[in-house]
Amino acid sequence: MLVFILINLINTGINYKPWKLFPPSEIEVKAGFDSMNVRFIGNWPFGPSFAVSFDPSRNLVFLGSGGGVYILNVSNPSNPQKVSEKIYTRGFVWGLFYEPVNKRLYIATEQGGLEIWDVTDASNPIKLGHYFTPSYSYGVYVSGNYAYVTDYYAGLRIINVSNPSSPYEVGYYNTPGYPLGVHISGNYAYVADGISGLRIIDVSNPSSPYEVGYYYTPGWAWGVYVSGNYAYVADGGSGLRIIDVSNSSSPYEVGYYDTPGAAQGVYVSDNYAYVADGNSGLRIINVSNPSSPYEVGYYYTPDDAIGVYVSSNYAYVADGRAGLRIINVSNPFSPYEVGYYDTPGAALGVYISSNYAYVADYYAGLRIIDISNPSSPYEVGYYYTPDDAIGVYVSGNYAYVADKGSGLRIIDVSNSFSPYEVGYYDTPGAALGVYVSSNYAYVADERAGLRIIDISNPSSPYEVGYYDTPGYAQGVYVSSNYAYVADGGSGLRIIDISNPSSPYEVGYYDTPGYAQGVYVSDNYAYVADGNSGLRIINVSNPSSPYEVGYYQTPEWAEGVYVSENYAYVADYYAGLQIYKFYGYGIEENDFSKEEFRLLGNVVKNEIKIESNHLIKDKISQFELYNVLGEKVRTYRVSKSNSRISLSIDGICSGIYFLKYNKENKPFKVIITR
Repeated sequence: MLVFILINLINTGINYKPWKLFPPSEIEVKAGFDSMNVRFIGNWPFGPSFAVSFDPSRNLVFLGSGGGVYILNVSNPSNPQKVSEKIYTRGFVWGLFYEPVNKRLYIATEQGGLEIWDVTDASNPIKLGHYFTPSYSYGVYVSGNYAYVTDYYAGLRIINVSNPSSPYEVGYYNTPGYPLGVHISGNYAYVADGISGLRIIDVSNPSSPYEVGYYYTPGWAWGVYVSGNYAYVADGGSGLRIIDVSNSSSPYEVGYYDTPGAAQGVYVSDNYAYVADGNSGLRIINVSNPSSPYEVGYYYTPDDAIGVYVSSNYAYVADGRAGLRIINVSNPFSPYEVGYYDTPGAALGVYISSNYAYVADYYAGLRIIDISNPSSPYEVGYYYTPDDAIGVYVSGNYAYVADKGSGLRIIDVSNSFSPYEVGYYDTPGAALGVYVSSNYAYVADERAGLRIIDISNPSSPYEVGYYDTPGYAQGVYVSSNYAYVADGGSGLRIIDISNPSSPYEVGYYDTPGYAQGVYVSDNYAYVADGNSGLRIINVSNPSSPYEVGYYQTPEWAEGVYVSENYAYVADYYAGLQIYKFYGYGIEENDFSKEEFRLLGNVVKNEIKIESNHLIKDKISQFELYNVLGEKVRTYRVSKSNSRISLSIDGICSGIYFLKYNKENKPFKVIITR
């Protein structure tokens, strides 16, 4: 039996990955969200900042931060004030476009597609609608009734947003590279297409866009800004490239400036190009003569400058883990920071106790989130641990934090608003996961396996036993006499701890991803498996565990906690994700069955089926259901051969389930456009 859990797309990567894009061959493409009997409830998604936009009339900055958007009042740039943190997106925020007439914010949310929010009341933004693009949405630009979205695997998508509550795609152009940024000028869309440089698409007829010209930049085109006859391309390690686009069919480079970092964002104002240059911060380039650009000033931001927006005398920089940096550029030769708004870290571990979620938030330590209303969680307190908080377990008045380089930290959380440390034990390796049972803390210690710490006196803990697992121990859960260890590349390891001084392994299951966290409920171990999302393992017989289901989370599954009907997943830069279980779902069909199979379960134009039943049965009936269990279409087919095709015209992208009249189990079908 499979437990159907709400899923979204995922970028694969490595443990504690940076936020650079991964090579295309390392990314698994999926579409939409998958939920039959589990619903998304809410999240606390804030993390590193990659995108920024601005409303000059109200002095509001929109800061994309992990899986959400902060709205900040910068009337006083030296002291930005948070207006709202109520925009929670379903994916990681990579692109923002603010449309001032209707006061709407368009958000490119990677695997979550395009989201449209009304920010007329900045303190109470309202989600108007969304549209799932086929793979990963990175950039967005709105002109007239259309949103132009760059989709990493599916080119430029053109979405009609005249009715923001019901956006729909009207056309697309599949660029040859991996599009990241887009700028609209006149009848043309200028696309920063990764390895394929700058592509110029004619969008005068949005339903039939076509390429009119291109220029292969030497680096990796991340961002683009068009001003006059020139396209300014942020070209990764090749810096700023200036392309003459006066003849759109024959663009050519007229000048460049090789910035010291990796150019990822660019904004042009007057005679200056402002480049978000990765670890080299903000670079200010004089482009008054496009053939001879030169740098006039720079400011090294604390982290990696990813996005930039310039208005009046200020450059607003989305600076990764350092949040928003506000740089005074009134004198381009001598820019300086006047204010900032820092953002939290990356959710790696989570524990639920009473009305609070305790989040191990990487470099931001322990964060305490009020979840009394699961659809609207908010932070009430925090404690900065000495190193990077990876795992957390709460027992009584104490939070036990696995703090990577500084071992086990014991935090008094009796007052959620003012937590403080009372004791610690520095394990030999990197403490990544922790579970407390009775007088023992069980620590997953990466290179040193499972460590068992006596915590009967919280101010003076000590080690009593250990078991060196074959992989890199990341997380641990204890149930009865067993410790279940998420062991990185070695999957789930099951350790007998009936004698804490002499633990030993009794069974294991090698998960397909990188096992990071684990929670055991009834006979199932729920494994946060990194790039492979959530894996569900039957452990009723600890010596012979086996997988019964799997689902993807928005980002990189690090930790998981199950409480009553809710599953809380610590999902790295996508923050804390909250799901509600409605019980066990239906069992999927086995695609390997010879008597009935789909000829590919990812489809664009039609569903192709092969089955001997199609010859035997005079009438075959198929029913197509969406992820909410609603019937979308019924097919009645008369047959005389073993293969048929079912039309999917008029059906939008997403995950569906196809049921055959002779089968009790449905087939999953992923429709892409």
